[in-house]
Amino acid sequence: MRNIITLNMNPAIDKSTTIEHVIAERKLYCGPASYEPGGGGVNVSRAIKKLGGESLLIYPAGGMSGSMLNELLEQEKIDKLPLPIKGVTRENLIVLEESTGRQFRFGMQGPNLSNEEWEQCIKEIYKADPAPDYLVASGSLPLGVPSDFYARVARIGKERGTKVIIDAAGNALAQALQEGVYLIKPNFREFRELAGIDINEEYQIAEAAQEMVRSGQCEVIVISLGAAGALLITKDVVEHIVPPTVPIISKVGAGDSTVAGIVLSLSRGKKLREAALYGIAAGSAAVMTPGTELCRKEDTERLYAKMISSN
Repeated sequence: MRNIITLNMNPAIDKSTTIEHVIAERKLYCGPASYEPGGGGVNVSRAIKKLGGESLLIYPAGGMSGSMLNELLEQEKIDKLPLPIKGVTRENLIVLEESTGRQFRFGMQGPNLSNEEWEQCIKEIYKADPAPDYLVASGSLPLGVPSDFYARVARIGKERGTKVIIDAAGNALAQALQEGVYLIKPNFREFRELAGIDINEEYQIAEAAQEMVRSGQCEVIVISLGAAGALLITKDVVEHIVPPTVPIISKVGAGDSTVAGIVLSLSRGKKLREAALYGIAAGSAAVMTPGTELCRKEDTERLYAKMISSN
């Protein structure tokens, strides 16, 4: 039985390359390019696969880049349901400046979906049989998709007994919370914007997050704090989880790996705290890999074991 579905409304092809120096107003010659599937839900499914799990990925795809995305996911043996669209799937560009180690990330806007196209995504979620235990909706919304799209997804989740996890930002996330979801995973900046107040201290973050939980907007909040780890917050628990120190090579995909680790662990029957530890271990493992590569299972398991022993 499949018990995790991931949804990515604005997937991408991530094109990565390197150059010695980035110089304005000059034609620059980059190193060989690599191509990987990208986008929040896409990366969550890919990370789940890398960690030894399975999920069904639902996403719209169109044009030559959409065909490439399908092929790349096929190569990784991702269980997928691409939904054809008239527009063209976006491409992102990631450039590593070798002289400084700085990474430049250029995210493109993406296609404009018609009502029929985005409504088909809703229909596929609604008719999934059996209903998934967990539904992860992650990433930005493309043009044409209404801002209450994730709220609609949350409503379907409640109707079907599915725990909905939203990893998004801005108005789309705020509206989903008004409907009520199981878990959200904002970073610190995103949570400040969501709370709508000027907060800087950890106790202020915890108070605002617990108020959000107690109001029924969600059951669990995991707030990413970068290298400092994350805050795990429920109505009864506030815990700052600090991961082991690891070498940072690239931060791309760390948040998606965290979500993947959490939902995979929950789907395997782990308790929430264990799942949060595993997710944070997966996020830490992701920063150890170059470019847009996600977490590796062996690194995640090693870091998780270290965190369990020290907690």
